[in-house]
Amino acid sequence: MQEQMITDSVKTAYDEFYNKHDEAWRMLGAKYKAQHLIELGKGRAFKKVLEVGAGDGSILQLLSEQNFAPEYHAVEISESGVEHIKSRNISGLQTVSIFDGYHLPYADNSFDLIILSHVLEHVEHERLLLRELKRVAEWVLIEVPRDYKADVDKKIKHFLAYGHINVYTPSSLRYLLLTEGFEIVADLTSMIEPEVTKFNTYVNQKKPKSLVTDLKINTEYALKKAVISFGGKKKSEELANAYTVLCKKADGQVNIF
Repeated sequence: MQEQMITDSVKTAYDEFYNKHDEAWRMLGAKYKAQHLIELGKGRAFKKVLEVGAGDGSILQLLSEQNFAPEYHAVEISESGVEHIKSRNISGLQTVSIFDGYHLPYADNSFDLIILSHVLEHVEHERLLLRELKRVAEWVLIEVPRDYKADVDKKIKHFLAYGHINVYTPSSLRYLLLTEGFEIVADLTSMIEPEVTKFNTYVNQKKPKSLVTDLKINTEYALKKAVISFGGKKKSEELANAYTVLCKKADGQVNIF
């Protein structure tokens, strides 16, 4: 079997992505991603943490500032991403390196925890990466956007514009993880916060600020929260914009073939 690694076109795309860096937008997104990771990791002591697909290092910076762990490491496919990570001077960050997307340059069980935040939706061979994560760490924290909705096949151009080649629901991600030999310990769903929607509307899309727009954004968010409070877990997964899961190696070996 041919050894898999990221294609040149994928690597070029992400090098260009981080060269067009938007610090404020990425830090705002990282703020909530880091919150989700911290919430699921609460009550567990992770000493040595690796972020796979660490991007520009914004999540690691926020985790470090909140003393999530004493030691951090990062791997990233993009050279421009690695340079951004190094420039942050993150406290506790020991190593930052380029990797080929699938093969981690570490021995078995080198880390307590691996973080994979908004990466899996970009991965060409997702099962191969998950097997490598399981080899290198006991625990894995994963977050993905909940992209799968009705008529998702009619929005391919939209998702590909963000590099999302895989789309998930909470149940489809759980299926993937369970069939790759992970045990799901805790999870949570989340919606896009009004703060993020307003930034995207007024800054990214350059629409004029408006009290009416603010009210609409706040009302839509509040209504969804109310529906979720009455509808429970099923409704929360249906309306979620992201799904975060803490998992660990299962005791038994899963053979899918």
